[in-house]
This record gives sequence, C-alpha cells and structure tokens, in this order.
Amino acid sequence: MDDMALQGLASLAMAPDAESQNRAVHFVEQLKQSEDGWKICAHGFTSGNYHQNDHVKFFCLQVCEHYAKQRYQHAMPENVTAMKAFLLSCLELESNVATQSKPFIRNKLAQLISLVFVHDFQQRWPMFFADIMSTLSRGPWAVDMYLRILMAIDAEVVDRDIAHTAEEAQRNSLIKDAMRERCVNDLADSWYQIMTTYEMTQSDLVSMCLETVGHYVSWMDIGFFANDRMVSLLLRFLMNESLREFSCDCIHDIISKGMEPVAKTSLIESFMTVLDSAGIFKSEGEDSEFLCKLSKLINGIGLGLISSWQKLSKNGVCKNSETTLRALEAKVAYMLRFLGDDDDDVSSAVIEFATEYIAMMKTLPSMSVVQKGHIEGLLFTIIKKLKYDESYQFEKEGEEEAEFQEYRKQVRVIFNNIASLDTQMILLRIHELVSQTLPRWESLDFRDVEIAITLLYSLGEAIPASHGQHFSGNPEKASALQDMMRTLITSQVSRQGHFAVLLQFFETVVRYDRFFVCEPQHIPEVLMAFLDERGLRNSSPKVRSRVAYLFLRFVKSTNLSCPRTHMTPYLEDVLKQMQDLLTVNSPDNGLSHSLSDSDQLFIYETASTLVVSSSVEPEKKQVLMKQLLMPIATKFNVMLTKLTEEQDEKRQQAYADCIHNAIALASRASKGFSGQQTMKQCGCVSAFTELLSIFLAALEVTNQRASLQQGVRQYLHRMVVCLEEEIMPFLPEAMERLLKQPDARELYDFLPLVNQIIMKFKANISPFLTQVFMPLVMTIYQVLSAPSDHNDHCSAEEKKLLQRGYFLFLSTIVCNCLDVLKAQSMENLNQVLMSLIQGAVELPDPQSQKCCFSTLKKLIEVWGCKEGLPGFPAFIYKEIVPACFMAPMKQTFDLADGQTTLVLGECAACMQEVLQQRGQEFLDFLKGDFFPSRGINQESGQCYITNLQTDLKSFRSWLKKFFLQAKS
Repeated sequence: MDDMALQGLASLAMAPDAESQNRAVHFVEQLKQSEDGWKICAHGFTSGNYHQNDHVKFFCLQVCEHYAKQRYQHAMPENVTAMKAFLLSCLELESNVATQSKPFIRNKLAQLISLVFVHDFQQRWPMFFADIMSTLSRGPWAVDMYLRILMAIDAEVVDRDIAHTAEEAQRNSLIKDAMRERCVNDLADSWYQIMTTYEMTQSDLVSMCLETVGHYVSWMDIGFFANDRMVSLLLRFLMNESLREFSCDCIHDIISKGMEPVAKTSLIESFMTVLDSAGIFKSEGEDSEFLCKLSKLINGIGLGLISSWQKLSKNGVCKNSETTLRALEAKVAYMLRFLGDDDDDVSSAVIEFATEYIAMMKTLPSMSVVQKGHIEGLLFTIIKKLKYDESYQFEKEGEEEAEFQEYRKQVRVIFNNIASLDTQMILLRIHELVSQTLPRWESLDFRDVEIAITLLYSLGEAIPASHGQHFSGNPEKASALQDMMRTLITSQVSRQGHFAVLLQFFETVVRYDRFFVCEPQHIPEVLMAFLDERGLRNSSPKVRSRVAYLFLRFVKSTNLSCPRTHMTPYLEDVLKQMQDLLTVNSPDNGLSHSLSDSDQLFIYETASTLVVSSSVEPEKKQVLMKQLLMPIATKFNVMLTKLTEEQDEKRQQAYADCIHNAIALASRASKGFSGQQTMKQCGCVSAFTELLSIFLAALEVTNQRASLQQGVRQYLHRMVVCLEEEIMPFLPEAMERLLKQPDARELYDFLPLVNQIIMKFKANISPFLTQVFMPLVMTIYQVLSAPSDHNDHCSAEEKKLLQRGYFLFLSTIVCNCLDVLKAQSMENLNQVLMSLIQGAVELPDPQSQKCCFSTLKKLIEVWGCKEGLPGFPAFIYKEIVPACFMAPMKQTFDLADGQTTLVLGECAACMQEVLQQRGQEFLDFLKGDFFPSRGINQESGQCYITNLQTDLKSFRSWLKKFFLQAKS
C-alpha cells in the first residue's frame, strides 16, 4: 500500500453511491490492520495532496488513532519519533490559515494527540507541553488547536463521566501528579496570556480558554484560579457581553471545586464580595441566557455552602458551621430572586438549591425566625411561578406548554417538601389564599383562581394524612382542608368557565372524595357540574374527555366512601340527565352527542355503577339496567341488518365499527358489578343474558367477521366473569359459531376465552368440554397444517402464536379438568400426548417448549404414579424421557439464551418428577436400557443418575453443563 492507494480512497470517498463508500470503509479497515498503514496515512495527511478532501483527512486520522489505541504503547523508538514528528507537523499546518482544517478534523487531531500524550508524556515525550506551547506564538489558529488539545487531554485523563479501567485510572492519576510537578504553572500562565492577548480581538478563543480553565480547576491548586490577576480578569469579562456567560461558568467551576469546608466557605464569600461590589447580581433587564448563568452560579454557591455546613456539623465544628450557616442564609435572597424570575429557564437553574435548603432545614432541631421567613418567602415565590403565563395555549398545547408542565412538576416537588417541613404554615397560607380568592372568582384573572384550586389539590399529595384525617362530621372539628373544600363548592367557582379552572375543579373534588362523607349535602351540586356545560357538555373536547373519566372515579369513590343512601336519592334524575349521552353513535346520523366512543365507555360504566351501588331493590335495578342497555340492543339490530345488506366496503366497516362499539359499551356496563355486588344479587342477570343472545347473531355474519367476533368474544369474557351457571346454555352455540372456518388469528384469540371458562367452571364444564375437545383440537390441527406462502411472515407468526395458545389450552385442561383428557379414546389421547412431545422437542420456540414440558410434568405427577392411568408409565419411558434428552440436543436449543434455560429447567423438573413417581424402577431403566441405547457410557450415566437425585436447582445447573459438553 502506498500514497497511490490514498488517491483511490479519495475518489471512493467522494462517490455518491453506497457501494463505493462501503469499499472506502473496507479499505480504511485494511489500513488499520496493516503494520505501516498509519505511516501512509500520516504522510497523506501532511503531504498537502488532500487538503481539500475532508473525507480522506478524517480517514487518515482514524487509522492513526487506531494505531495509537492498539499498538502505540509498545511502539519501537523509531515509530515513537515518527509519531512525534507527524504530530508537530500537523500543528504547524493547523497554525496556518491557508492549510488549517475544519473544526471536526481539528477535534479528531486533538483526540489523536491526547492518545499519544497518555503514553509518552512522562518518559518518551517529557517536553510535551513545552513543545505544544511553543506553537502559541504562531497566532490564533495555533491557540485554538492548543486549547482543543487540552480539552481532549481532559476528556482522556480527568473526565469522570467517561468510564476508565482500574489500570487507566492509576495511569491518569500518575499523569496528573507529573503535570502538577512540571507544568501547571506554565499552563496557568498560558491561559492568562491567551485571555489578555485576545480579549479585544478573538472573543471565541477567550471563551474556549475559559471553558478549558473550568475543566482543569477540579484537580489543580485553587491558588492558580483564586488570585488577584485571575479574579480581576474574570470580573472584567463579566462586563463584556460576548464573554460574560463563559466567565460566569468558569467562576461556577472554580467555586464547585472539591475543598475543605472552611476553605470552600472562604472562597465563596470572597467571590461573592467581589461580585456584589461590581453589581453583577443587580442585573435587571439582562438577557435570559446570562441570567440563566447567574442563576446556575447562585445554585452552585448555595449547594457548596450547604455541603460545607453539613460536613462541619457532622464533625462538630460549631463556630465554623455557624459562619457557614450565616453565609448560606445570606444567599437565600439571591436564590429567591432567581427562582421567581419570569423566565422559567432562569428559575429552573436554582431549583436544586431550593430543594436542598429545605432538606437541610428538616435536619435542624428548630427553625429560626429568619429561616421561617425564608421558607415562607419560598412558598410565595413558587405560588407565583406555578401560575400559567398569559401566552399559554390551552387548546393547542405545543412544545413550550409541555416544557412549562414539566417545570411545574419540579416546582410542585418544592411545594411538597415545604409541606412536609412546616405543615401548619402551608395549610394556613393556602387556606388564606383559597378563602380570599375563590369567593371573589368573578372579579379575578382565571390564573389566580386556577392556582388557588391547584394548591388545594396539591395538599392531598403534600400532606397525605389529609385524605383521611382532615375531614370530620363534626363542624367544630372541621380542618382547614374541609373548610377549603366547602368554599370550593359553595363559591360556585366551577362556573368560572375557563378550561384550566374547570379541569382543576373536577380533579380536586375527585381527590377529596372523603369530604362528601362528612358533608353529603354538596353531592348534588357536584353531580350537576359533571353533567352540565361545565363538564360532560362542555364545548372543549379535552374537558369532556377528562370529565368522562373523572365522573366515573367520582361515582365509584363516593360510593365506596359514603353510605349507599347518599347517592340513591339522585339516581334516577342523574340517569335521566345522562340519557342523551347514552345514545350509541351511528354512522348514518353522525354523532348523536359530543362524546367519543372511548369517552362513552366511561359513561356506560358510570351509569351501571350508579345503578348497582344504589340502595334500591333488585327489581328496580333490573328495570333501570334494562333501560340503560336497551339503546344498545336497538342500535345493534339496526346496524347488523344494514351490514348484511350493504355492498360498499367502507360503509360495511362503518356499520361493523358501530356494532363493535355497541357490544363494547355493554361489556363496559358489566364492570359496574363487583364481588360484593354481583349480577345475580342485583337481579340484573336477564338484562345481560338477553343481550348475549342478541349478540350471538353477529357470529353468523361474514362481512367484517374479525371485528364482530372480537366484540362478541370481549362480551363473553365479561359474562364469564359476572355470571355463574346462567352462561352455560349459551356456550355451545357461541363456541360452534366462533369455530366456523376460523383462521389462525381467530383461533388464537378464541382459546383464552375457553381457558377462562375452564378455570372458572372446572368440573361443571367437563361434560360439555369432553364433547367439544377433539373437534376443537382437530380444528387447530387443520389450521396449523393449512398451506401458506413461505414468504408470508404474518401468517407464520400467527401460526406460531396459535401453537402457543394450543399448548396453553392443554395445560389449562390438565391443571383444571383432567377428566376431559381421560375421557378421550386412546387413539385421540395418544395423538394429543404426541403433540406435546412434538412441541417440546421439535418447535424452535422456547415459550411453547416450556409450556409442553410443564404440562408433561403435571401429567407425570397425576398419571405416572402406581394408581395413575394404565399404560401411561410406558409412555413416560418411550416418549417423555427421550424427549428430555432430544430437545436440549437440538441445534435450535440455545443454552446461552435465557428463555431456553427456563425450558431446560422444566426439562429437569420432568425427569425429577419421573423419579419421584417411579423411584428405583426409573433408575434401573436408565442404567439398563436407556443409557446403553443412546451410547452414553457407564461413567457418564452414573454421573447423571447421581445429579438427578440432588435438589432441582443443583440438577438444573449440572444439566446445563452436561448438555453443553455433549453438544461441543
């Protein structure tokens, strides 16, 4: 390889097609592996032939970088000399405006130099920094390169965010020690010279230098930074608009340096004195970016003082800790100023200081008057910051609105922390705010009203005990929270009308459901708010949607908290007002109301819950439930007729969606029942079974079959949960219709329903299941064996899922009603058992294999004992035991895979279960028959038998090694 090769690389790198670019990458890899490839690239980089080709220059540096990382540490002296010469040539080139590279090339070169530095600095290139600094006189481009190199060295040697091995960490520590001895003075002087030389002409270089200083301050002596010349320079830069942000960051890095607490306090105080004297923090009208930097600086100062105080307090140094505490208290005013800034970015920068200050106050025995004042000031500040801005777009929330919501969450954490620090103070202040705001809502800005309700809501999270202990039936013992809730409702603030106020009102009444136990007289007003234009009939879709969900929560929580008699008086009136919302949406007439299909699900569940939880007699509940469900039955029948007659596919889809939604609403209505208030106890069985008989007609329709079947299956799932033996007469018809020419997906979706029925009814379902078992199994076999396109990945995946579903179905039968299998003919039973063996051994699907072995183990446990199923022990020896060896030996059985390891665990459990049931007979079979027939020698066989008789965990671990060795 020679320079001609690089010319070819140049043409490949510039080619537009991917093939040429791939060839270029391949060629670079060849150069990396070549012994002298880096030299070719070094020459290519410095020759000037590729000055205009950034691709080739970057590739050349990549090859040299690879050499520096992989082989340079042990390089011969001539290669060390060549590398040093190459790098110094690069620096000379990069100092010249005519030959200097683009920033990404210069960064890559700096990275290469840092890699050479870590190997050469102490022995092979002790004058590294002197050589690098000697280039500074060449001008600004040389300075730029110098600073990039220092930043790259920092990343390689110092940066704690980059993971290093123990060896690299030790190496880096030695490098820093050597730098402290040899060159830190020169480094500090170079920085000062750069900043003073280019202060007026090259602000970008000064900014980069300030950033470099900030990186090196963490491990250099503080005296290089906290001295008159550096501080005066930083202060001067703070007055310069183009440098002040970088100067601010540099000061932050200096005061954040790890130090002894007394020295840290002294350093911070000296900086604060200088900054205050210069009026740096009196920055009214400054741009937000600079204010963010100042806020970050105050945050660092606050955190530094808190950390110092904690260390001093822990060590019992009272005098010094008091000095540090006074210094800290003096900074709280700055923190409050920045926290309260109109710009949320400025405010965010001191949130950590505020949070840590509150945490620190919690550790004190008591707070002073000054400290209490600070905490109260903090509360008032965050109340101000929690308010919505005038520009907030409630109906069209974008990125800015999302950022504010995230900011609001952070500020609410401060609110919660204040509440846990001083509960009484925060209750008093929020009580004052609510009492002064809500009664006057008509004359106030909506944002003031919203924040009062939001803070009332937040108390439930900030003071959790309030949810249970702050509400009392005795007005004389009523807490501030109970009084606030009464004000919230009686003030009629829910009529304020703004999106945000309304939503916060509804969220709050749902959060404090226990209030209505104490004062149930307010329930009607809240119900009315949910039902009228404030809630479910609001003009905003967002409000309607959220209120639909909250109304359900309110009804459920209130019914749980309050006696049932509290809601019953309003039952029929509420249902009457909900009537138009319970109309099923139709594709023919458009939306009959303003709720979406998903919102309407909540409404049906709410109506059902109101009926079920009321104290009316079961007969009345039956009547009300039938009235609730009647629109569903009517709409279903109309839409089903239209679907069967419709030819247009889009119209068919619309009708099918309507039918599916109608069934879903009925399913959702069944969620109003519970274990304490069952469908039978409420007298509502016939209301739902009549619907079931109607819905089954959908299974005869071929148009939009998948959607209709899904809806009916969903309803059947709910009925299995809610009904007892009442559902049994419907199962034969349902299963017969669901199994008419099903595809793999339909069968897979159907099997969980069968499993649910089996697990609930167990022995009661056995006679019916015995009859349908083999027809169902044969249907599954037929679908699985149906030919399909080799390239149809969707069909293959559906068949794989069906296989899993089939084995889970067999497992469910074996675990719940084994008599169904026992009642099958021997031929059919053998076919089913062999399908389990095939699934355990042949299928490259760990989930199916695990299920098969688990099911076989259960069968061994029940049928493998002496009193078990006649003939089954022979099946164990002939099929199950061989399967436990054949499956792990398959190429597809990956013993390194976690899922496959679980399969091996079930396989081991199977073998131990055989031993448990058959005892010595099984061991004799292994030694005298099975092992010899499999070519397993006596020593290996005895080792297997020995480990087989240990505990499962040990045997499982040994078995993995056994098969790994056998497959090697």
